[in-house]
Amino acid sequence: MAEGAPATPDPALLALRHKIDAVDRELLDLVNKRAALAQEVGELKKKEGSVVFRPEREAQVIDGLKAHNPGPLRGESVAPIWREIMSACRSLETPTRVAYLGPAGTFSEQAALGFFGTSIVQVPCTSIDEVFRTTTAGAADFGVVPVENSTEGVVARSLDLFLTTPLFIIGETSLFVRHNLLRRENSLEDIQAVCAHPQALAQCHGWLSTHLPHAERRPVSSNAEGARLAALDKRLAAVASERAGSEYGLHIVAPAIQDDAHNRTRFAIVTHPDRHPAPKASGHDCTSLVVSVTNKPGAVHDMLVPLKAHGVSMSRFESRPARSGQWEYYFYIDLQGHPEQPNMAQALRELRAVCAYFKLLGTYPLDVH
Repeated sequence: MAEGAPATPDPALLALRHKIDAVDRELLDLVNKRAALAQEVGELKKKEGSVVFRPEREAQVIDGLKAHNPGPLRGESVAPIWREIMSACRSLETPTRVAYLGPAGTFSEQAALGFFGTSIVQVPCTSIDEVFRTTTAGAADFGVVPVENSTEGVVARSLDLFLTTPLFIIGETSLFVRHNLLRRENSLEDIQAVCAHPQALAQCHGWLSTHLPHAERRPVSSNAEGARLAALDKRLAAVASERAGSEYGLHIVAPAIQDDAHNRTRFAIVTHPDRHPAPKASGHDCTSLVVSVTNKPGAVHDMLVPLKAHGVSMSRFESRPARSGQWEYYFYIDLQGHPEQPNMAQALRELRAVCAYFKLLGTYPLDVH
């Protein structure tokens, strides 16, 4: 063989590649058959006036496929593949507009694409408030908002907005959040300020205190906005995702600087009840609500009694000040189950009766994929 000439591929390797090419063509034909069937379903839905996106149906499809999966494909790989296929098929029926905290490169964008797939119309917003406003006004079909972080706890602004807007939750998703220090210069020297969302700055408090103790911590509307600012000024650094670094041409000066190696953020998928019905039971559901009770001895105990009496498990219990000046609180509660279950329905009826304020925030399939 002449020096520098490309090596002749192994005949066995060539044969396997030909087989893969043939399977890929078969897969494409099958995906197109599925898309054609989805279009027929879309036409029937239009006649019935029913919605295109049903989170409980998509959860059931993925659950069924994971149960049927013979391998060697890993079970956790099934969900993202089929979410993307379903997203592409759904887009043939009608474009789905999804609002989230932007700009490009935020974890909220990543959560939106992970939940709905990439075949959506993206509606980036400058704040969580704008996500709620945009979705309430109908400029977006759905909104994606952060509600809880494993390190810093609840995202207070999102919880507060559930009280003052009509939106309700129809789904959830969670992300492993890996924060990186991004900068135009590939160095830690001469950094005057670190820009990021306040939650991200708090999640990286230890690392920043150790490695950049004299740098200002500058809160901005999103981590991606911090990356955008860092791209304009070499004296600035940002705490953001690898995607944001690529978007704005920044170096990853220090990877994975979050204080908790297992840092995760949970996002809620919200929509207006006039435009989308509550999901039906999927078999693994969460029911979220916000309540308050009168300020008297035993009131919180009385609120919890119906849950115990009817065997309803509580997975989250958070309090937020009611801002009434009377030391009153709202309680945000996640329950395991769906109101279609008799025990859950009875527990909710009895709970509503002992509460001064009761609002069902939504019932939706749990993120188990």
